[in-house]
Amino acid sequence: MNWITSTLRPRIRQMLGAKRDTPENLWIKCPDTGEMVFHRDLEANDYVIPVSGHHMRMPRVARLKWLFDGGVYEVVPVADVAQDPLKFRDERRYTERLKDARAKTDMEDAVTVATGTLDELPVTAAVQDFEFMGGSLGMAAGEAVIAGFETATKNDTPFILFAASGGARMQEGILSLMQMPRTTVALHAFRETGKPYIVVLTNPTTGGVTASYAMLGDVHVAEPGALIGFAGPRVIEQTIREQLPDGFQRAEYLSEHGMVDMVVDRGELRQTISRLIRLLMHKDAVTDMLPPPSEPDSEPAHAVVAAGEISEDASIAEEPAR
Repeated sequence: MNWITSTLRPRIRQMLGAKRDTPENLWIKCPDTGEMVFHRDLEANDYVIPVSGHHMRMPRVARLKWLFDGGVYEVVPVADVAQDPLKFRDERRYTERLKDARAKTDMEDAVTVATGTLDELPVTAAVQDFEFMGGSLGMAAGEAVIAGFETATKNDTPFILFAASGGARMQEGILSLMQMPRTTVALHAFRETGKPYIVVLTNPTTGGVTASYAMLGDVHVAEPGALIGFAGPRVIEQTIREQLPDGFQRAEYLSEHGMVDMVVDRGELRQTISRLIRLLMHKDAVTDMLPPPSEPDSEPAHAVVAAGEISEDASIAEEPAR
């Protein structure tokens, strides 16, 4: 060890002070244009890139605060499930993956259910977060979706679901696939209330989630550019050995082909959901959806006819008797 490493470097470090740790997520890169956006500007714009309009994934807490009036909501408790029923292990133990996912996202599992008001109308909502193991559908996520339907039934409210998933959770095997029929049964029970079930498809929504509750809503709304489908485009191309059309399985393509009812920008999404619910529930505020009546440029037709009839009668009355 020489004097450079033993003496000079420690003195330089002492003069410069301790190195500051800079967070890695201060600047976000747009996937479409490569534009760098400051994270606070992105959050203020509801996680939509200002210039390109690319819709980034919206975190669970931000989504719930954005949806409910004043950002006030109450999380619905979900029943506990077996943590590792199959004792699954690949490169790592399933319990270790769950522990890391919970520490990273501060969530118990992929789906969070909450209650609150949307434009003063009580609603129940569930948010599926892709950051938790790809939003995969396991026993806990299935139990949360069922709890959402049951809570909406109990409170007699509409149910809103924000879907984002890569499919069933492979670490739970057949038990994860069983959540598809279980959530479908809960949905059919909820339909007896007559309240609307609105599904918002975000990027991405694929696999078993698309094959079950995500495509059984009364109205399907998609965010721009969202990938929606069962199998991925690459798998489909390899299976059918054909080139897929441009934009295949994207929200806009599916809207043009009737699989999605509408594609709505996030800036207008909250208002659209509110209007859809009021429309389906026959609320008085649905009249707000209609354009205001235009002022007539001339007198109504019936007034003109009436005036003509009066003038004709008057001319007959004034005609001298013969």
